Amino acid sequence: MAAHAQLERLLFVLNPISGDIDKAEFEGKITDYCLERGRKVEFYHTTGDDDLQHLQHHLREVAYDAVFAAGGDGTVSLVAEALTNGTVPLGIVPLGSGNGLSKDLGIPQDIDQALRLTWEHRTLVMDTVRVGGKFSAHLADLGFNALVVEQFDKGDVRGPGAYVRIATQEYLSFEPETYHIQTDVEVWEGPAFMLTVANANTFGSNVVINPESPLDDGQFEICLIDPFPNAAAPGILYNLYTSGFDASDYTRRLCCRRATISVPGKTEVLVQIDGEPCNLPTPIEVEINPKSLRVLVPLNTQGR
Repeated sequence: MAAHAQLERLLFVLNPISGDIDKAEFEGKITDYCLERGRKVEFYHTTGDDDLQHLQHHLREVAYDAVFAAGGDGTVSLVAEALTNGTVPLGIVPLGSGNGLSKDLGIPQDIDQALRLTWEHRTLVMDTVRVGGKFSAHLADLGFNALVVEQFDKGDVRGPGAYVRIATQEYLSFEPETYHIQTDVEVWEGPAFMLTVANANTFGSNVVINPESPLDDGQFEICLIDPFPNAAAPGILYNLYTSGFDASDYTRRLCCRRATISVPGKTEVLVQIDGEPCNLPTPIEVEINPKSLRVLVPLNTQGR
């Protein structure tokens, strides 16, 4: 059912220094679009200084019908955390290089099409996850991809080409860790090339790490890629880009609601959470927060 009258007062959260678009022109486009449809629109600019606390304070002071994250994965995760366990829905206008969660939700990657969510939408109530005490709406991982994301984050060049270049460089010298995982269902221990805590399905690079897993099923998956010989790499890569994660002899998934992840011999480990690298003390506790975030999705998508 289309929504025309429910969303009257909208907030758009932007990072003024990210991306390569003209923010003033972009704000003008949003303002014109919303005013033409009888919406009141306001803008909130992040500063990089306690953004979560400041945004949460602003949302307590001013009531909105929806809050849109206009940016990349970091901005989306920030706004999602601010809205979690509340009644105000999240909208997304994808402006980043990855835009992983918006892709999993079926949100158009074209700005004009994404803005239609202010006018036509349905609401999905999705799960979120806490990873070592930190919020995650999408994907978090340890191992190879976390290392690549950290190096990518340090660089000045964005886009898939830079990511592939860094991944190729790091692959040549990467040494897998051994992990001990205890979930509410099972225990697993062994070496892994990569370990992903997946609330969703797809990385922004279009790698499908957790196919056919709904965002609102009350559980998450731990997706493991075992160490593999160089000759197996093309086949694994093919499977990841064609939703064939489970077809490989080197992959497995653990479905659970809670998990403890340890790295024997280490007290701290590198993790990337929704595209942001950080170091977390081990063991890392992971827990689902079921149906905790309201998200606006297109009417014609299942919003996995």
